[in-house]
Amino acid sequence: QVQLVESGGGLVQPGGSLRLSCVASGIIFSIYTMSWYRQAPGKERELVAVIFNAGMTNYADSVKGRFTISRDNAKNTVYLQMNSLKPEDTAVYYCNAHRVYYGTYWGQGTQVTVSS
Repeated sequence: QVQLVESGGGLVQPGGSLRLSCVASGIIFSIYTMSWYRQAPGKERELVAVIFNAGMTNYADSVKGRFTISRDNAKNTVYLQMNSLKPEDTAVYYCNAHRVYYGTYWGQGTQVTVSS
Protein backbone atom coordinates (compact mmCIF):
# COMPACT_ATOMS: atom_id res chain seq x y z
CA GLN A 1 0.00 0.00 0.00
CA VAL A 2 1.34 3.39 -1.01
CA GLN A 3 1.48 6.11 1.62
CA LEU A 4 2.74 9.68 1.47
CA VAL A 5 2.83 11.33 4.89
CA GLU A 6 3.46 15.06 5.14
CA SER A 7 4.59 16.91 8.26
CA GLY A 8 6.04 20.25 9.26
CA GLY A 9 3.14 22.59 8.66
CA GLY A 10 1.96 25.14 11.18
CA LEU A 11 1.45 28.80 11.98
CA VAL A 12 4.28 31.19 11.17
CA GLN A 13 4.64 34.96 11.03
CA PRO A 14 5.28 36.74 7.73
CA GLY A 15 8.97 36.55 6.89
CA GLY A 16 9.38 33.31 8.79
CA SER A 17 10.41 29.85 7.63
CA LEU A 18 9.03 26.33 7.68
CA ARG A 19 10.35 23.01 6.41
CA LEU A 20 7.85 20.47 5.13
CA SER A 21 8.69 16.79 4.89
CA CYS A 22 6.97 13.97 3.03
CA VAL A 23 7.88 10.37 3.74
CA ALA A 24 6.87 7.83 1.12
CA SER A 25 6.32 4.10 1.53
CA GLY A 26 5.13 1.39 -0.80
CA ILE A 27 6.87 2.82 -3.88
CA ILE A 28 10.34 2.72 -5.40
CA PHE A 29 10.91 6.28 -4.28
CA SER A 30 14.04 6.98 -6.30
CA ILE A 31 12.32 6.55 -9.68
CA TYR A 32 9.41 8.88 -8.95
CA THR A 33 9.08 12.55 -9.74
CA MET A 34 8.16 14.23 -6.46
CA SER A 35 6.22 17.47 -6.20
CA TRP A 36 4.63 19.83 -3.74
CA TYR A 37 1.26 21.34 -4.51
CA ARG A 38 -0.86 23.73 -2.50
CA GLN A 39 -4.49 24.68 -2.31
CA ALA A 40 -5.75 27.85 -0.71
CA PRO A 41 -9.41 28.28 0.31
CA GLY A 42 -11.58 28.92 -2.73
CA LYS A 43 -8.72 28.33 -5.15
CA GLU A 44 -7.59 25.47 -7.35
CA ARG A 45 -4.70 23.25 -6.37
CA GLU A 46 -1.47 24.57 -7.87
CA LEU A 47 2.01 23.19 -8.44
CA VAL A 48 4.59 24.76 -6.14
CA ALA A 49 7.78 22.82 -6.84
CA VAL A 50 8.92 19.62 -8.53
CA ILE A 51 12.06 17.52 -8.31
CA PHE A 52 12.71 14.88 -10.91
CA ASN A 53 14.36 11.56 -10.16
CA ALA A 54 17.63 12.84 -11.63
CA GLY A 55 17.53 15.84 -9.31
CA MET A 56 16.46 18.63 -11.65
CA THR A 57 14.03 21.07 -10.03
CA ASN A 58 11.41 23.55 -11.12
CA TYR A 59 9.36 26.14 -9.24
CA ALA A 60 6.27 28.24 -9.58
CA ASP A 61 7.16 31.86 -10.27
CA SER A 62 5.48 32.91 -7.03
CA VAL A 63 7.96 30.95 -4.89
CA LYS A 64 11.19 31.17 -6.88
CA GLY A 65 14.07 32.34 -4.70
CA ARG A 66 12.12 31.63 -1.49
CA PHE A 67 11.34 27.90 -1.59
CA THR A 68 13.72 24.98 -2.12
CA ILE A 69 12.69 21.42 -2.89
CA SER A 70 15.07 18.56 -2.18
CA ARG A 71 14.97 14.80 -1.80
CA ASP A 72 16.80 12.11 0.15
CA ASN A 73 16.33 8.83 -1.66
CA ALA A 74 17.92 6.88 1.19
CA LYS A 75 15.17 8.13 3.50
CA ASN A 76 12.33 8.05 0.92
CA THR A 77 11.72 11.68 1.80
CA VAL A 78 11.11 14.89 -0.10
CA TYR A 79 11.43 18.29 1.58
CA LEU A 80 10.19 21.79 0.94
CA GLN A 81 12.18 24.53 2.65
CA MET A 82 10.06 27.67 2.72
CA ASN A 83 11.68 30.99 3.57
CA SER A 84 10.43 34.57 3.57
CA LEU A 85 6.89 33.33 3.90
CA LYS A 86 4.03 35.61 2.92
CA PRO A 87 0.35 35.57 3.90
CA GLU A 88 -0.47 34.50 0.35
CA ASP A 89 1.49 31.29 0.95
CA THR A 90 -1.25 30.18 3.34
CA ALA A 91 -2.68 26.92 2.02
CA VAL A 92 -2.84 23.19 2.52
CA TYR A 93 0.34 21.73 1.07
CA TYR A 94 0.22 18.33 -0.58
CA CYS A 95 2.99 15.91 -1.50
CA ASN A 96 2.69 14.15 -4.86
CA ALA A 97 4.53 11.19 -6.37
CA HIS A 98 4.29 10.51 -10.08
CA ARG A 99 5.81 8.03 -12.49
CA VAL A 100 4.46 7.22 -15.94
CA TYR A 101 2.93 3.71 -16.04
CA TYR A 102 3.46 3.35 -12.27
CA GLY A 103 0.86 5.81 -11.05
CA THR A 104 0.23 9.05 -9.21
CA TYR A 105 -0.17 9.31 -5.44
CA TRP A 106 -1.09 12.08 -3.01
CA GLY A 107 -0.52 12.73 0.65
CA GLN A 108 -3.23 13.90 3.02
CA GLY A 109 -1.92 17.47 3.18
CA THR A 110 -0.46 19.71 5.86
CA GLN A 111 -1.76 23.17 6.73
CA VAL A 112 0.54 26.17 6.45
CA THR A 113 -0.75 29.45 7.83
CA VAL A 114 1.22 32.67 7.51
CA SER A 115 -0.20 35.35 9.74
CA SER A 116 0.83 37.91 12.31
